[in-house]
Amino acid sequence: MNHTLKALFLLVSGFFVFNTSYGQLGGSQAFSFLNLPNSARIAALGYNFVAIDDADLSIALNNPSLLTSEMNNDIVLNYVDNFADVNYGFVSYSRTLDKLGSFAASVQYINYGSFTYTDETGEMSGEFTGNEFATVLGWGRRLDSSFSIGANLKAISSTFETYNSFGLAVDVAGSYHNTDKGLVLSLVGRNIGRQLTTFTPGNIEPLPLEIQMGFSKKLIHLPFRYSILLTNLQKWDLTYTDPADDNIDPFTGELKTKSKAGEFADKAMRHVVFGGEFLPTKNFSIRLGYNYQRRQEMKLESKRSTVGFSWGFGFKISRFNFSYARSAYHLVGSPNFISLGVNL
Repeated sequence: MNHTLKALFLLVSGFFVFNTSYGQLGGSQAFSFLNLPNSARIAALGYNFVAIDDADLSIALNNPSLLTSEMNNDIVLNYVDNFADVNYGFVSYSRTLDKLGSFAASVQYINYGSFTYTDETGEMSGEFTGNEFATVLGWGRRLDSSFSIGANLKAISSTFETYNSFGLAVDVAGSYHNTDKGLVLSLVGRNIGRQLTTFTPGNIEPLPLEIQMGFSKKLIHLPFRYSILLTNLQKWDLTYTDPADDNIDPFTGELKTKSKAGEFADKAMRHVVFGGEFLPTKNFSIRLGYNYQRRQEMKLESKRSTVGFSWGFGFKISRFNFSYARSAYHLVGSPNFISLGVNL
């Protein structure tokens, strides 16, 4: 059995192991900002991490097993103009130390803007703010020509008005590389940790734990790389039942149901994100992504538009690289993602 088949077997086995464990999703966690897509390149490919090994420091923040010596002395800045005056991003710097591996120091943040104090009559009495930060120390090391490992240590803080919380978390990751075939496989466990201080006494909230698997393949005879991501492997059923949805067909008046095969396919597809990069030259790329779960949760039946799709581009000039992306979450608009990197 060659290295590729071994890696595939291990990753698929990991899917079924992690799939039996329990995990909670949005709305019931602290520090959920940790799972936002920060990098423009990652956002364009549809989710919040990828398995692509081409010395991109913005990718390594979410997949530390891809930290390499080729990123030595790189710095990357990422900014996201999100909805309703919310903005977030990160800054990261990488340094490689002989015999110890490659390290990256990062600061990740989200700023929720200003809010107005009002009483029950609507009278205003001042303003308050809300923001969250994570200081991240990442490490990655190549074990041999085929395998690499990495980890992140995160110190996380949240402040909303007079409420504060602090926590610690780690990410662990491993990747398989086949340079001859342009293949990368990654398995990542993110945000493994807990709150140390809580917003209210005795109310400990879980962190946004997620088990992820990624696969990318650069075609040999075409300038194209495709990416397949498996998300939230710690929880099988990601469907959300809207209590306001009575599941009645407006035309027939009958209850809408799915076949068992259709229900299984829907649940399985909510774990899958597709992405692709068209690479006409070495220094320019066009990116597309499709997130099935995002489309199912955020679409409007009356006008589905491009919800769930994302796109972007990137180019490199000398020591500088720039990436831009837009990701369609809803008809009200799409966030703008901007990344700028330079080797110092």
